[in-house]
Amino acid sequence: MNRVSRSPRRIVAVGVATLAAAGLVVGLSGCASSTTPKAPENKISQGVWPSYYPSDYGKIVDAAKKEGGKLTIYSNTDQENWAPIFRDFQKKYPFVTNISANNLDSDEVFQKQLSETATGNAPADILVTNAVQAWATYADAPDRVMAYQSPELSKLPDFAQVMPNVYAMSMDPVGLAYNAQLLGSDPTSIADLAKIVSADPAKFKGKITTRDVSGSFGFTVSKGFVDGDADAWSSLEKILPSARPESSSGTQIDKITSGEYLAGFFISSAVAFPQQDKASGIFKFVYPKDGTVVLGRGIGITPKAPEANTAKLFLDFVLSEEGQNAVAEGGLTAYRDSVKQVPGLHTYGEIVDQAGEDAIIRVPYKITSEADVKAFTDKWNGMLGK
Repeated sequence: MNRVSRSPRRIVAVGVATLAAAGLVVGLSGCASSTTPKAPENKISQGVWPSYYPSDYGKIVDAAKKEGGKLTIYSNTDQENWAPIFRDFQKKYPFVTNISANNLDSDEVFQKQLSETATGNAPADILVTNAVQAWATYADAPDRVMAYQSPELSKLPDFAQVMPNVYAMSMDPVGLAYNAQLLGSDPTSIADLAKIVSADPAKFKGKITTRDVSGSFGFTVSKGFVDGDADAWSSLEKILPSARPESSSGTQIDKITSGEYLAGFFISSAVAFPQQDKASGIFKFVYPKDGTVVLGRGIGITPKAPEANTAKLFLDFVLSEEGQNAVAEGGLTAYRDSVKQVPGLHTYGEIVDQAGEDAIIRVPYKITSEADVKAFTDKWNGMLGK
C-alpha cells in the first residue's frame, strides 16, 4: 500500500518554458555540530543487487566495468548532500573510482548540457536538479533523455517517475525558517508568519526574505504554494510588503542566522537541515502546516552518456533502499517507504508527521505558459516591499 498518495487538490501544475537561472546551490562551510544526529550505518552489499532485478542485470555491471570507472554528473546539488551517496555507491561498485559532480545553478544544468551537445562534446552521464519547470521544458523535446526503466520503479510510490525516463532521486520540501533568538515567536505556517508581521509592520520592514520568482526555483515553489493553498494570497499580501527576494537558499539561511533577516519562507530543506544542526538554538526550520511544497529532484541519463552503463547502476542505486538511506543521510529527503525515520535521516514520512498529510503540495513536471508566468510574477513582485 502506498502510504504517501495525495489528494488531487494538492497536486498543482507549475512550470515555464523560459525563465532566468535561479541559484539553489550553496556551499555550507564548517563542520557539523557535535550535537548533530548521526545516521545509522548504511550496510552496503558489494556487487549484489536485489532478486527482483532482471536476470541479465549482470551484463550492465560487466559493461560498466569496461567504462573506465568514471561517472560525470551535472547537478544543482551540494557536495555535502552528495557525499554519503557517492561513498556508498562506490562501496557497492568499487570499480567506479572517479565521480565528478558539478555544482551548477538550477537552469544551468540544462544550458550546459545543450551547449555541449551542440558542439559534439557532451561529457555528462547524468543530469540532476529539482528545477521542475526547467526539466519539463528540457525533456519535452525528443532525444534529450536516455530511455531507461529502472527495476526499482515497482518498489516506489506512484510519483517516483516524474516524467518518462526521469525519476525523483529525492522529494525535497521547502519550508519556513527563522532566527529563534530574534523573532520572538514560533510560527508553524505561512499564515502564522502573516499574523506576526501584521502585528508590528515596522519591526519587520525589510526583515523577511522569500525566493526571487524571476528564477525557475523561486517561481516553482511560490506558484506551487499559491495553487495548493486557497488562502495563500491572503497571507502573502500581509508578508510580501515586508519581504526582500533572494536567489538562493544559502544566502537566505546565512542572513537569517546573522539576524539580517528575522524569517524567510520557501527555503530549501537540503541546505536548511544542515544549518539547523550547525546553528542549534539560533536557526530553526519548519514545514508550513498550511502548505509544504515538495519538489522531486529529477534524475535522468543523458541520451549519449559516455558511461551509460555506470549511469544506469547509479540511477538504480539512488532509488534502491541502500541508496535512499544514503540520500537521506546527506540531508535530502528519501521517499521510499522502507527507509526508516530515525535521527540523522530525513524522510517523506517526516513531512507527513510534522506538517500533516493534507499540507503536502507536490509539484508535477509540467510547463506553464509564458502568459501565466508573467501574470503570476507581476502580481507577486507588485506586492513586494520597495
